[in-house]
Amino acid sequence: MYEPAEIKQHLREAADLAALPLEEVVLPTEGRIAGNGLQLNYLDWGTDGLPPVLFLHGRSLTAHTWDLVCLALRQQYHCRALDLRGHGNSDWSSEIDYSLDAHYSDLEAAVDALGLDRFILAGMSLGGATSLTYAGRHADRLAALVIVDTGPETRTPGGQRLNNFVTGTREHDTIEDFVERAMAFNPLRRPELLRRSLVHNLRQTPSGKWAWKYDHRINGSQTDETREHRRTMLWDAVPRVSCPTLVVRGSNSDIFYDEDAEKLAAALPHGSWVRIEGAGHTVQGDQPKALVDALRPFLAQARR
Repeated sequence: MYEPAEIKQHLREAADLAALPLEEVVLPTEGRIAGNGLQLNYLDWGTDGLPPVLFLHGRSLTAHTWDLVCLALRQQYHCRALDLRGHGNSDWSSEIDYSLDAHYSDLEAAVDALGLDRFILAGMSLGGATSLTYAGRHADRLAALVIVDTGPETRTPGGQRLNNFVTGTREHDTIEDFVERAMAFNPLRRPELLRRSLVHNLRQTPSGKWAWKYDHRINGSQTDETREHRRTMLWDAVPRVSCPTLVVRGSNSDIFYDEDAEKLAAALPHGSWVRIEGAGHTVQGDQPKALVDALRPFLAQARR
């Protein structure tokens, strides 16, 4: 694993590669909160007193996927990112409950535990679906909502390609084996930077091998019934989202298309959408500067 100085250097290199200016590179503090019967881990970049933003990651990722975005925004916003149940350093569900309902209940508990109110909620993929569900029931607590590359309508072939990637070989002998697989899945990344980023998503097993840092049983919990339930929940939430909402789509995403983003934005009471060029499904990792550039004016307007 890497020492703090090495992680800071990696973040500087990643920011330079993305042409993303950072006033300062700091590492987030970690915290634990009780969420719906589980202990959930979160990262906190500070600073108290600034407008709060809570970020949620996608399936098989961790809160660290938001590192660069939070570093870029931390001078204007108090940024936190949550590890969803079964991911990162959060607890795994003993009941193998990774339904959208469970993630929503966790988020509801986490928001209360952190004392958030009139905050900005931003989620990507699974985190975006969880955020949209929350906004449909608690829009009065939100200053704004950001949904990244997901919505009620997503594309099955792209989703299956992602599922094949995260459900492939669960363990490898070295981190480099995971880097090779990740580069084949997403050639937009630089391997020398991807290796350190993947460390946050991997854990070493007692046998010495490396495995994804999420509960692989999640994959078996996805059925046609749960997918239809998800779609119904999200469309039910849409008309009740009264806060300003930005829908973000990666131009190269094969999971969420332009027409899906446009349809969702049009259905939201105060929705708009933006396409981030050169980004796939993981927009914050592929094009962090372009995402930050899209977020800044939207968030500034939403806070007025």
